[in-house]
Amino acid sequence: MHLWGLHVVDVAIIAAYLAAVLWIGRKVGASSEGMDDFFLAGRTLGRVYQFFLNFGCSTNADQAVAVSREVYRQGVGGMWIQSLVLFLTPFYWFSTMLFRRVRLTTIGDYYEERFGSPFLAAAYAVFTLAISAFIGGGIGMLVAGKTMVAMTPKAVAECTAAERASVAEFQEFRELEAARAGGLTPDQHARWEVLRQKHQRGELRSFVSHVNQTWFFLIYAVVVGAYTMMGGFRAAAITDGIQGVLIVVFSVMLVPVGLARLGGFAGLHAAVPAHMFQLFGSASLSDYAWYTVLAMVLANLVSIVAVVSGMQTAGSARNEFTARVGMIGGMFAKRVLMLFWALAGLIAIGLYAGRLHDPDLIWGVMTRDLLWPGAIGLMLIGVLAANMSTLDASAVSHAALFIRNLYRPIVPGRSDRHYLVVGRAVIAVTLAGAILVAMTAENLLGLFQYIISIPAIFGASIWLGFVWRRLTKWAVILQVALCILLYAAIPTAFERIDAARRYGPWLVETAPRTVVSTSPATNEDVASGRAARPGEPVTRTRTMPPVGVFFEKVVRQDPEDPRSPKEGLGRFHAELWVMSWFGVDLKTWSKPQLVAARFYFDALFPFLALVLLSLVTRPEPSDALDRFFARIHTPVQPTPEADAAAVADACANPRKYDGDKWFGGRNWEILRPARSDYLGFFGTWVLVGLIILLLWAMVTIR
Repeated sequence: MHLWGLHVVDVAIIAAYLAAVLWIGRKVGASSEGMDDFFLAGRTLGRVYQFFLNFGCSTNADQAVAVSREVYRQGVGGMWIQSLVLFLTPFYWFSTMLFRRVRLTTIGDYYEERFGSPFLAAAYAVFTLAISAFIGGGIGMLVAGKTMVAMTPKAVAECTAAERASVAEFQEFRELEAARAGGLTPDQHARWEVLRQKHQRGELRSFVSHVNQTWFFLIYAVVVGAYTMMGGFRAAAITDGIQGVLIVVFSVMLVPVGLARLGGFAGLHAAVPAHMFQLFGSASLSDYAWYTVLAMVLANLVSIVAVVSGMQTAGSARNEFTARVGMIGGMFAKRVLMLFWALAGLIAIGLYAGRLHDPDLIWGVMTRDLLWPGAIGLMLIGVLAANMSTLDASAVSHAALFIRNLYRPIVPGRSDRHYLVVGRAVIAVTLAGAILVAMTAENLLGLFQYIISIPAIFGASIWLGFVWRRLTKWAVILQVALCILLYAAIPTAFERIDAARRYGPWLVETAPRTVVSTSPATNEDVASGRAARPGEPVTRTRTMPPVGVFFEKVVRQDPEDPRSPKEGLGRFHAELWVMSWFGVDLKTWSKPQLVAARFYFDALFPFLALVLLSLVTRPEPSDALDRFFARIHTPVQPTPEADAAAVADACANPRKYDGDKWFGGRNWEILRPARSDYLGFFGTWVLVGLIILLLWAMVTIR
């Protein structure tokens, strides 16, 4: 018996899980007292809760789906869309310490304390709530919705005529795409070009689903909002413990079944082209060359400190060591799971290469095809749990940001109960915004590339503000304004303005490229007669179609008419537009080079702007800076009373730590690392090396 395309056993498992998390939210909410308890869990979370909180906050189903979809599309090098965070993990050892020692609740509080600027605190709050809250939540909503869609396909007889036509055209496009290697007739090539344009515009479908995504988004948001509004950050931490187990289950369960279907690792290598196993991709065939990954790592390193939940996650720990261990442990648990996500993407290539209109559907299609009733329900609650574990903590963080840095300065002197009521309303609003983003977004890749750059707008001033006294309020205000214009306002506006999308100079594309390579034959090569046996060297000639320079895609307005004028779709890359002002000929660049240039710009421009602008603006008052850095340099003490006394002593003696500073002079506030800093930082790099070794073993084993 089935309901909405799912077996009743799977529906029952999902219902039981949702009931359980709602009960936890209600139970925990009854014991919460005041805003500190709701927003920071009383600063009492130990290492176990910190581990699961960090693991849950950092590990989403959207990341699993993004990794598997990019591996399916690009080969194992595509995993770096998410796995680039592996190289950021050692730096969390220091950022977590700073967030715990600063003893604040939100990153908005940081701007008020460091620069004495309620305006900057409010600007961060408005910007984060308007963009990061909605986009981050929208990614999770989109993944859950697409996974449900992929699990509930309609039979052909249940489809409308228009739906059947879309599916038929997709199958025709697949067949022509496969035949391109042997050459197409002029009529076939013309038809292929029409269908390619339709495919780029998202008009072709490999199947149609029973599920109405809008209703799914609404129900999902109601459940997350209900238990989060009842229980706050403590409920998020407890449910993240449960959801952490489910995340592990959903990340692992597809791999052994998929490998068995292909015939083990030997069958995987026989079914998947050799270039798909290159760790950093091929500069000629992949979007993720080594220099592209490095650029994305730098941009993400700038961004990590601006993630809204970072201050609260660290601040909820008993002390800085607990916060550090919980952060590093949770992050490395996620890094191990990424290996399974990448392997799932490789398995998907072997099973379904070219058969799906939307690579975001990979996870759901594999679940439907490889698993059985009961296991499908377990997978779906794992996907829901992974997204809930991020949505709940971030929703509470956004509520705290709104209350502390926007609402309370305007409406002061109210009771904690009043502020909690408003905070719960903010949780509902942010979830509603996430639904809107999920309903309007085209795909996960665009959202992920967008979210990498956006936090860098504020991230640079957070990193620099913790170590350089000379950084000024006006430098930050001007830099933030410039970066919002380049990273958010112009890309968003130009993407929606017809005149911009159809402006000729912005519709330039790279030249088509022909790539010749030699690699071992796959099963498909043998079936098509290009090789006698798997593994035999085969020379391949691939024509790489042109890609847009300033817009993500450049397509014809009418895909049926080859003479139709073109227009841009997707994000407008303002960073590349600025580079073109200086005579850089971007048309001759490859897709990996264009992507790398964007992210290098995103990472470096904010620091350059901050330093230059700080040197020509008035320094901040030294007394306020002394108090701020006194807290940063004072380790968290075992009890609240001892901690308050230690901070008071440091504030009364602002030169107390001068002898421990790494550089001379008064402008730099970097203390010499302690033994624990060296052990933690370099020990974490050893773990990074072990993860890379495991990844190498995974793609070479046969």
